[in-house]
This record gives sequence, structure tokens and C-alpha cells, in this order.
Amino acid sequence: MQIHIVESGQNLYGIAQAYAVSMEELIQANEIQDPNNLVVGQSLVIPIVGSFYWVRQGDSIFSIGQRFGVPPQQLSEINQIPMESALPIGLRIYIPPRPKTPAEVNAYIEPLGGEVTSTLIEAAQNRSPYLTYLAPFSYQLNRDGTLQAPPLDNIPAIANENNAGLMMVITNLEEGAFSEEVGAALLTNEAAQNTLLDEIIRIANEVGYEDIHFDFEYLRVEDRERYNLFLQKAATRLREQGLLISTALAPKTRADQPGQWYEAHDYRAHGEIVDFVVLMTYEWGYSGGPPMAVSPIGPVRDVIEYALTEMPAEKIMMGQNLYGYDWTLPFVPGGQYAAAVSPNRAIRIAYEQNVPIQYDTEAQAPFFTYVDDSGAEHEVWFEDARSIQAKIDLIKELGLRGISYWKLGLPFPQNWLLISDQFDIRKF
Repeated sequence: MQIHIVESGQNLYGIAQAYAVSMEELIQANEIQDPNNLVVGQSLVIPIVGSFYWVRQGDSIFSIGQRFGVPPQQLSEINQIPMESALPIGLRIYIPPRPKTPAEVNAYIEPLGGEVTSTLIEAAQNRSPYLTYLAPFSYQLNRDGTLQAPPLDNIPAIANENNAGLMMVITNLEEGAFSEEVGAALLTNEAAQNTLLDEIIRIANEVGYEDIHFDFEYLRVEDRERYNLFLQKAATRLREQGLLISTALAPKTRADQPGQWYEAHDYRAHGEIVDFVVLMTYEWGYSGGPPMAVSPIGPVRDVIEYALTEMPAEKIMMGQNLYGYDWTLPFVPGGQYAAAVSPNRAIRIAYEQNVPIQYDTEAQAPFFTYVDDSGAEHEVWFEDARSIQAKIDLIKELGLRGISYWKLGLPFPQNWLLISDQFDIRKF
């Protein structure tokens, strides 16, 4: 698999010829709506086994092999080029694929409005082959320990058909927001805790959940230790039933990080108690904030490197967004919220507005600006194959358990091609 960045003057036919693939393969792999209208700076995933490299000034078989981690002798034999040959600039060299890395992949799926839409069903069907876990979001906690179930439709059957384990997500959401009062009502009441665990076990057995995932956010700081004790109690009961237990953690960079989102999340305790955690390493750029990358690589790395001081790498799943935002400028705090856009929609906007896509190498994220028909300026940050590849490289470098996506339903075909190409995805 290879990533190609569209340059000025290029068309799909020429790109297909360069990589010895058909135009139809490129169209299907990247879900291209109009093959005649590519955007300068747009990333395409080339659906080939391995990749190609075009020789540059000063290259040799030895230096190319070092760059791609391929033994030079193997590179020489595959390309039928003698080891000591001088390589002409522009010569195409085939790079064989490297071994896949074992990893787990999770994706949340959020039915809204009391129903599972056909779009979500299609997303679950199309993406479950790439998943270890499929996580309906969410079972909402009541103050007495009972649960409000989300609509599921045939999501459990889709997961089962694709050997993806169902993840039961439990939240302290109330009226659309995370509630410290709901969290406190549970964590200070042993009877409510027992009711909740009884409910979880009953539902898990009925529906077929494999993992129980607690996403309790904005808890009171005084409930930090109570949350740890509850997780210990839950882990004992759930493991007796053969269930896994996991948690979602706010993106901290130190143990005493201030702020209600962070203070009750004890990385070390969670690392000791649960089977794995999902780090919510996204939303630096968010709908109510100023324009910036949603998951810039530097801050993401900082959170993960802190987590590694508190728990082993094999317990960490990196969180990743499957969306971007379109901000209307100038940004005014408390003003207009940015609109969420899929990566495919972002590319379409760039085409419609006739603007190139740029790439921030520090954040490792694509962006562009445009002026709409009413004269308002916009700034769009989103994800593409390059930004996802940067995250895949980080997972491999740090030896993490895998990646967890928020959320299914917005088209981003390049992500799934890269994931399947480079990860040996664990299945149930």
C-alpha cells in the first residue's frame, strides 16, 4: 500500500499508470466521486502490495534498503538490479511489504435520535471486518444503578458475523452531558453499584458483550479513589463471568493535571485494574474552540508517553478521530460552532472552492482555507492518509495495544486500507 499526494497537472489516469494499477481500483479504494476532479494536495491510497520508490540524486540500492528497512541484497534481487549499479534518477524501485504488526482496533458507533440509521448499519457492515471491538455508544447510567440501553438493531449480529467482540459502553451521561451528580450517586452508594453490576452481567449475557467499557467523565475530584475502588470491585465480578473490563481516559500529561475532565482519572490505578484503556487523544481542535488539528501528533505523543510511565504499552489503545471541522472565521469564543466534516467531505469542499490542500508537518494534519459564497472566510482541518500513517507509525514505535476510533458513520476509506495493510488485527 502506498500514499500518493496529488500534484498540479496530475490526473487519475496518469497516477494509475505510474503505479501499474487501474483507474477503477483507485476510484474504489478511495471512494472518489468524480475521477476527473482531483484536488492538489489530496492524498490517495494506492492499493498495491508493497510500494514503489523513484530514485533521487545520490541514491543507491544500499541507501534505499536502509531507508525502507529492506536488506539491500533482497532489494537488488527483487528489482533485478546489481548491488553496485549506478541508479538513474527517476528509476522506479519496488519495495516489498514489511511484516504486519499485531494490534487491536476498536470503533464506537453512536445511534442518535432513538434509532440506528441505515448509514450506521452500512458503516458497521463495512468496517467490522477491520475491528477487534465494535462499541455501541452508550448505556446511560441512572442514579439508582439501572441503565438506559441504546438502540442496537442488528449491530450485535453484524459484530458476530465479522468476529468482532461487542464492547458495552457505560457512561454517566444525563440529558446529553456527562454528569458529576450521576457519577457521585453511583460511587457513593454500594447498593447502586451492586445493581449496576447485576444489570451489566445480565445484559452482557443476553446481548453477547465481550468487554465492559466504563466512560465516566467529569467526575468530582473527591470521587477519584471511589472510582478506583469501584473499578476493582467491577473487575472482580466481571472477570468471574469471563468478561474483559476497560476504561476511557482523558488525555493527561501528568498525574496532577488540573481540570475536572482530568482529576478523577488515575492512570496508574486504571493501568493496574483494567485489561486496557482508551486514551481520548483527540479534540485539541474542537467545535467550540479555535481552528487547529483535531489530533496533532505532538500532543498525542505527549499523552501516550506520560501514560507509558503509569502502565504497560500492551494496555494502551490510542484514540483517533474519523472527522474534522470546518470553522467560520474570525473565531469568537462562545460564538458559532464549527461544523463536523468527514475526510471525504473536506476534500469535496476543497474541490468545490477550488483551493489546494496544505499539510502541516508539525501537527501532521491536512488543512485548507476558503471564502464561501457569502464572503465568509473558513478554515478546515481534517484527517487524511498521511495523518493516519503518522499515528500508525507512533503505535508501532511505542508498541501500543492498538487504536480506537471515534466514531463510525463518516466516510474515510483510506484509513481502513492502511489499517488492514499494516496491522494483523486480532479477532474474537
